[in-house]
Amino acid sequence: MADDQKNVLVVEDEKPLSHALQLKLEHEGFIVTAASDGQECLDLLAHKKFDIVLLDLIMPVVDGFQVLEQLQKKPPMPAVFVLSNLSQHEDEERVLQLGARKFFIKSDTPLTVIVEEVKKV
Repeated sequence: MADDQKNVLVVEDEKPLSHALQLKLEHEGFIVTAASDGQECLDLLAHKKFDIVLLDLIMPVVDGFQVLEQLQKKPPMPAVFVLSNLSQHEDEERVLQLGARKFFIKSDTPLTVIVEEVKKV
């Protein structure tokens, strides 16, 4: 693995979106791991260091808000980008207060925009 390659964890229960993000990020040179729910995400984070986490909010088992709360308790926190179809301003404020760097509304954000933000980290 090259020193400049970043490990990205995609946490998304919608398989087509998860797969599309994985392909685009790998094409840009990232090492990508996918998780389909919040508990799987926390299990992976307990055993491996990730530089960046792309995190859905509404997922089975453990939701994205709970994942962010757990990440805050165990610094250093990776760069977290939240991807959600929740479009309430309160949800965006809450995830930013919990340490997320950006909040993207899935239905309004092209994957290329998300990938460009990830590349800035």
